[in-house]
Amino acid sequence: MKDDDLRVLFGKRITQLRKEKGLSQDKLAWNGDMSRSFIGDVERGSRNPTLTNICKLADALGVKKAELFNLIDSAEIHTS
Repeated sequence: MKDDDLRVLFGKRITQLRKEKGLSQDKLAWNGDMSRSFIGDVERGSRNPTLTNICKLADALGVKKAELFNLIDSAEIHTS
């Protein structure tokens, strides 16, 4: 799987969790002490967030860090 694909899958997972929690991009950004544009970039897959920002995203979403990677794991299983 290419790096671009992983970023897109990760972004889709962030979007999915954000919507499940009923959060706007602005509210998620506020909760995680990040900019709204950064959240948008991550959700579109155009940013490759650092480990620190991945942890911030998980905390802002109120989920375990591992939950952010569930979609990626599922996609890899289906393409292997």
